Amino acid sequence: MAEAAGVNVQTLRYYEQRGLLPEPERSLGGHRLYGGESVTVLRVIKAAQRLGFTLDEFAELLEAGRHRHGRPIAGLQERAAAKLAEVDAKIADLTTIRTALVAAVEAVEAGCDDLTVCAESACCPIPFTDLAEEKRHAGPCC
Repeated sequence: MAEAAGVNVQTLRYYEQRGLLPEPERSLGGHRLYGGESVTVLRVIKAAQRLGFTLDEFAELLEAGRHRHGRPIAGLQERAAAKLAEVDAKIADLTTIRTALVAAVEAVEAGCDDLTVCAESACCPIPFTDLAEEKRHAGPCC
C-alpha cells in the first residue's frame, strides 16, 4: 500500500493515527488489508501537501467531505482561495527578498566587501534598513 501510494510505511501509520485513513481490516494473520480507496486518499493527501495544505487543513477538508451527504463540500472554495492568498503573499515576500539579494550581488560586484559598513553608508545599494522598517511597521504577526 505504501509503495503504491509513494509513501513510506511510517507515513502510512501516521496518517492512520491521525484519522486521515480509516483503520484497515486485518487478515487472519494480522496483516492490514487496504482497499483501493486508501491509495486514492494517500495520493490526494500528497497532492494537497504539494499545493501547500497542511495535514490539519487536509483533515478539515476530509472531515467536511465525509459529512456532505451528496452536497458540495462547504468551504472548499473559500479554503482554496485562502491558500491562494497565502501563496500570493509568499510570492510577494520572495520577490522582495530576491530584489534585496540582487542588490547585494550588485553591491559585491561594485566592491562592497563589508555589509555592515556598507549598510551604514547612505549610498548603500542594499535596502537593509528599508526591509527592517517594513517588518517593524507591518504590525504584530497574526
